[in-house]
Amino acid sequence: MSRSRSSRRTGSMRPVNAAADGRRMRSIIAEDPEWSLELVPLLTTLCLQHIIKHFREKPILDELKPNYKTYVLQRLPTSLPLTVTANLISDESYWKRCYEGRWAVSDVSTYGNSWKRMFFERYLENILEFFIPDATDTKTVLDAVALCRKYVKRLKVSQLLPPIKESHRFEEDDRSDCASDAGSEGPSMDHFDFCILLDKLPHLEELDVVYGVKGCGMNFEWNLFEFTFRDCESLAKALHSCKTLQVFRIHRSKVDDEKCCLLVSQLLDHPSLQELNLSHNHIGDRGARAIGKLLNHSQLKRLVVCNNQIRGPGAQALAHAVSKNTTLVSLNLRLNRIGDEGGQALAQALAKNKTLVNLHLGGNNMSEPTAVALSQALVENCTLKNLNLSNNRLGVDGGKVLEEGMSHNSSLVECDIRLTDVAQDSEYCITQALRANQSQAACKNQAHI
Repeated sequence: MSRSRSSRRTGSMRPVNAAADGRRMRSIIAEDPEWSLELVPLLTTLCLQHIIKHFREKPILDELKPNYKTYVLQRLPTSLPLTVTANLISDESYWKRCYEGRWAVSDVSTYGNSWKRMFFERYLENILEFFIPDATDTKTVLDAVALCRKYVKRLKVSQLLPPIKESHRFEEDDRSDCASDAGSEGPSMDHFDFCILLDKLPHLEELDVVYGVKGCGMNFEWNLFEFTFRDCESLAKALHSCKTLQVFRIHRSKVDDEKCCLLVSQLLDHPSLQELNLSHNHIGDRGARAIGKLLNHSQLKRLVVCNNQIRGPGAQALAHAVSKNTTLVSLNLRLNRIGDEGGQALAQALAKNKTLVNLHLGGNNMSEPTAVALSQALVENCTLKNLNLSNNRLGVDGGKVLEEGMSHNSSLVECDIRLTDVAQDSEYCITQALRANQSQAACKNQAHI
């Protein structure tokens, strides 16, 4: 019984075990347990990935079909050398990634909605702001210009570094010998020389520069904020060579009357300059006279000379130029010291001028005589729209004469008379006259539309 049972048991089990063994031998065991046929990339994708991987050595882009080109651009690393990408890639999404990888997000609309332009302007500005004379190789700037010259339209240089000041220690016996040679050696230039740059930027329209160091902290020294005569000479030559420049601003840089005259001499008859901003400097009356000459030898539309220690004679020179000028639209003279001497002269110029739209005379020590002259000018002038007289001592009587002038004026729509000691009833009447002019101007604009 035991043999027959065991034989039957083994006999019945052999076919089952054999079938199981056969299935095991026919199964495929992959080396990668996660391997799947569905994840194998297409040959096209492998080729594109190869292009991306070796883009630095052999950039291939324009030869690709549009959809393949988009695939490559979306995956290219932003760390690629600019020598490879600058003149090859125009895709805005790529330059947006490059910009956001280096700097905080800015308003691209102020750069013509071009991320590439914004990237290269910030890139060049960064090089200039950390350029150290006689320490940084000028080749650094020239190499950058070769990459970005087509895209830079505006430069806002918020600081310029002076040369590194080296301290020398001499033995007592050598002091007499070294003292005679102390002035023989010095830096080749005081700040970055714009002569090597501006004429190489064919599309530059705006230059904003400050000769000073930001964030110096406890290392403050006055020589960190000095615009030297050598700086002025090189900058003036550079401005003269940049024929496309439309806006030039140099502020908080200690530009005095002599340096102002030098800058103006190179800007006379400039073919494209439309705005000059010398705010927060020290140009004084002599500098103002030079700018007055510039007004009639240029196409300036906007002039800003606020906080420049300009007094009556300087304002008179500007007023004489304004009376003959036919291009200037905006003049900002706030925070100077022109007094009634300058204020009356400018008021008389307004009676003759036919183009000025904005005039800022805030904080200029003007009083009632200027208010009387301005009241008379407002009767004759029909182009001025914005007038700022804030923080002057016009007084109650000055307010009354301004009120009288406004009753005969139909063009002025804004008049700031805060902190002028004008009586409330005069202020109210002036405000009502301004509102009437604003309504009339709105009706004219709708009629034109």
